[in-house]
Amino acid sequence: MIRNTGTNSIDRFSEREYIHFLEQRLRRLEAERAELRRELRRYRMEVDKLLSPPLIEAIVLEVLDNGERAIVKSTTGPNLVVTVSSNVDRRLLVPGAHVALNQRGSTIVEILPTREDPYVKSMEVLERPKVTFDDIGGLDQQKRELYEAVILPLKKPKVFQDLGIEPPRGVLLYGPPGCGKTLLAKAVAAMSDATFIRVVGSEFVHKYVGEGARIVREVFKLARRKAPTIVFIDEIDAIAARRMDIGTSGEREVQRTLMQLLAELDGFNPLGDVKVIAATNRVDILDPALLRPGRFDRLIYVPPPDEKGRYEILKIHTRRVKLAGDVDLAHIAKMTEGATGADLKAIVMEAGYNALRRGARRVALKDFEAAIDKVLKKRRRPYAEPLEYGEQPVIVQQSQDAETKVMHI
Repeated sequence: MIRNTGTNSIDRFSEREYIHFLEQRLRRLEAERAELRRELRRYRMEVDKLLSPPLIEAIVLEVLDNGERAIVKSTTGPNLVVTVSSNVDRRLLVPGAHVALNQRGSTIVEILPTREDPYVKSMEVLERPKVTFDDIGGLDQQKRELYEAVILPLKKPKVFQDLGIEPPRGVLLYGPPGCGKTLLAKAVAAMSDATFIRVVGSEFVHKYVGEGARIVREVFKLARRKAPTIVFIDEIDAIAARRMDIGTSGEREVQRTLMQLLAELDGFNPLGDVKVIAATNRVDILDPALLRPGRFDRLIYVPPPDEKGRYEILKIHTRRVKLAGDVDLAHIAKMTEGATGADLKAIVMEAGYNALRRGARRVALKDFEAAIDKVLKKRRRPYAEPLEYGEQPVIVQQSQDAETKVMHI
């Protein structure tokens, strides 16, 4: 009897390959099934989130019964006495904490993280200006006082502790427009390692009662949380005008905002490493309560530049300008008596345009002379005529008893 052993071995080998193939396919199918189950769970969770009722935000007013209950002020209106879920950490349940309430039973189910008003958060300066004191011509005394009152206490507080003195809380920069008040604040923002918050005084003025005071509180709360911090309030006269006995409801709301600012400057909550810089060109209308020591301890006058200051400002603004050989910046500084820093910047720009119109490659002295004549011209014109740079419009009023026109500036 003859046995076909070769054929049987081939059949057994093919059978083993087939079994190995089936085992691999089974593993792939099991992995695919596991992936589909994970995807199914994910979609079920998304459906549960879409169908779950929203939570209500509230603020804890008082904790009762060792954290088992709490009094909260709901954003929907009334104060509520609610229970606390067992999943909530009792150590974080303190008065003032933001919590989430279940909509059905008003149970505290979650403690929300500390949030910042997005309107106030946008006031924080993240990208610092590329300006230093070296980029500001003149104003040597003002720069020194600003460094001693703001930057030095933040960088070297131990110096003041050793002397036993308290650094100034606030600095007020005042003077004519265009003399470098905001530029000084930009330099402080660039030179200090502190958080810099910039706000314009008019941003504190809001329509609804109490909203301006709330924004002031939020600004200083953010400043204390991110200390060391510098708060710069530009055009502070928008909210700090002298208080009157009579006035409209809008003026009374502005006064409430001012009172909140005064309370933040020297109230019960210490400022600590928070320094306040304010700027205005109308110091004559500011409320006296704002100017007393303890609030704005340093009043720094920023005057129009003298001849030396004008020369330094011209050197700064002409660093990248190609000047002709006949240009003498010292002579131009003498010609621009009474000009502010903004005027000098405009003169350099206008001189460049004059050279551009001539098709020249360099700015000549005659370009500067024409620019000075245009920028510093003070002739008065009625509204019908075009105004030159720096000119004030003339208001024409009709007299009551005649057809003659009286002209008032």
